[in-house]
Amino acid sequence: MTSILAAGDHFVPSRAIADALARTVPGVPVASMQLPWPVVPFGIVGNVHEASGSEDEVSAALKGHEIIVTQMAPVTERVLDENPQLRLIGVCRGGPVNVDVRAAAERGVTVSFAPGRNAAATAELALGLAFAALRNIPQAADALRRGVWEGERYYALENTGRELDGSTVGVVGYGAIGRRVAAVLRATGAHVLVADPYSRDAAIADGFEAVELDELLSRSVLVSLHARLTDDTRHQIDARALSLVPKGAILVNSARAGLVDHGAVADALDSGALSRFATDVFDEEPPPPNWILGNRDDV
Repeated sequence: MTSILAAGDHFVPSRAIADALARTVPGVPVASMQLPWPVVPFGIVGNVHEASGSEDEVSAALKGHEIIVTQMAPVTERVLDENPQLRLIGVCRGGPVNVDVRAAAERGVTVSFAPGRNAAATAELALGLAFAALRNIPQAADALRRGVWEGERYYALENTGRELDGSTVGVVGYGAIGRRVAAVLRATGAHVLVADPYSRDAAIADGFEAVELDELLSRSVLVSLHARLTDDTRHQIDARALSLVPKGAILVNSARAGLVDHGAVADALDSGALSRFATDVFDEEPPPPNWILGNRDDV
């Protein structure tokens, strides 16, 4: 009989996977294993990325199972070689970056994943970061907690923040997340530009102005990144790109840290080209004490 390994973690626990499987494929035996993310940061394991746990423990747990359902388990070429009975890998995330997809295909193992699974949560976070940066909310709250009233600073016209209503803003990447962010930004009264070579027609059909990235950067006072990280998009927001933005623009990244050259962001903040940078993604998690953007009031 077919059996399934539910390889959960502290965010998508094994019990949640097992409960879902019990509803959708009742009667199929399900075994469980626990991976340490996010208590232990994810990273590169073998030849896959953003994975949690070791090849040894995943390979051992897979013995006798034809299916694995997981968010973070590293399903590497070695794990596949040591488990020739494996037929299906179900990944509970928007992309199967923790799976060696090429090696799986070569061995006839099907890989499925869940595009848009986190679209609502990530879109809401991106918008929260944008509003916080636009209105200096974290800085003002921190000052009040310290008993400091910075009325002179925050009520000076040049420091009052931007209104989205009537502004031009840019969304880079028009997938499940970018589409949601663009819709909310439009609802504020902003004019929304979209840059995505693969979804240009979809953006136009939804009533947005589709442009090339350089044009989006040169016209947008707020830029929100929602592109996938590929060889083509790595560090697409670099010193040259940031030289195009209107002075005092705000950059928000809730996609992948590698989209942005953080050294170039630091320089742009120092020069005033950017007024704020808001992010929840890092090249290294947690960011090291000497992170170039750490301990800045404008980040």
